[in-house]
Amino acid sequence: MKTKRCEHCREHLGARHAHNARFCSGRCRMAAHRARQRQSDSVPAAMTRRRQWVRYSDRKVPLSARGPKRAPASSTDPETWSSYSAAKRSRAGVGIGFVLSSVDRLVCIDLDHALVDGALTAWARRIVARLPRTYIEISPSGTGLHIWGYGSVGRGRRIRRGDTAVEIYDRGRYMTVTGERFEKAPSVLADLSRVIDDLL
Repeated sequence: MKTKRCEHCREHLGARHAHNARFCSGRCRMAAHRARQRQSDSVPAAMTRRRQWVRYSDRKVPLSARGPKRAPASSTDPETWSSYSAAKRSRAGVGIGFVLSSVDRLVCIDLDHALVDGALTAWARRIVARLPRTYIEISPSGTGLHIWGYGSVGRGRRIRRGDTAVEIYDRGRYMTVTGERFEKAPSVLADLSRVIDDLL
């Protein structure tokens, strides 16, 4: 039987919780509230001022922040996107995501399994060391990094070399956004073209 999960800690909600409960405890509700406040302060303005925001389900299916709850969103249909503030206010799904579009040159480098017990793996450390000062956040799983900036890829790329697991997107894709900055990453976006060229 499928049960709902706490939006903060992802634990299953039991029979003792109300049918519309979103959190397993008051502690998780407050932690989620604090996380949303931190998110507002850390996500770069170059992203928050664009109407390219969606929600996503616990299975990472994009959802529209507008209309009926759980209405699907499309990474290629701007009519299903919303403002940052509308996406944050929406209760659809479990989190927010940003849709990459070729018109703004925004790009995201996704490092899968870059963190082990909170520490960078050797291959991820080599990539991060080459980056200009740009916005980097920890993915919802707590084990990946999303590196945001400017660049061009043309089409999504997946790079698998040994332990290295990198994906790069600049259009036709949405990426989850947690607002949880990695270390002291700034809330600005830099040109990542040189790093992307090295990776490709």
